Amino acid sequence: MKVVKTGVAGTMESSDIMITVCKSDKNGIDIKLESSVEKQFGKQIKAVIEASANRLQLKDAKIIAIDKGALDCVIKARVETAIYRACESTDYRWGEQ
Repeated sequence: MKVVKTGVAGTMESSDIMITVCKSDKNGIDIKLESSVEKQFGKQIKAVIEASANRLQLKDAKIIAIDKGALDCVIKARVETAIYRACESTDYRWGEQ
């Protein structure tokens, strides 16, 4: 999937995460994470984001994540939604492995 515009999903509320997906000049996926629990769970949060982006075959994008303590299932849902919005895709494959 290729990014055509900026896509956003999520909120800044407790137990949620705000994901922004936008175009990148760099090859691959660039993940920027801001989280109060980054020291404890930063690697896991980034792994879930990367896995979701790879599953949807996202190309050359920047993903900005502002985490407020979201669970993995919430992170996955927000990333997928933001990617679909950014790529203007309606070929939804929610939660496939």
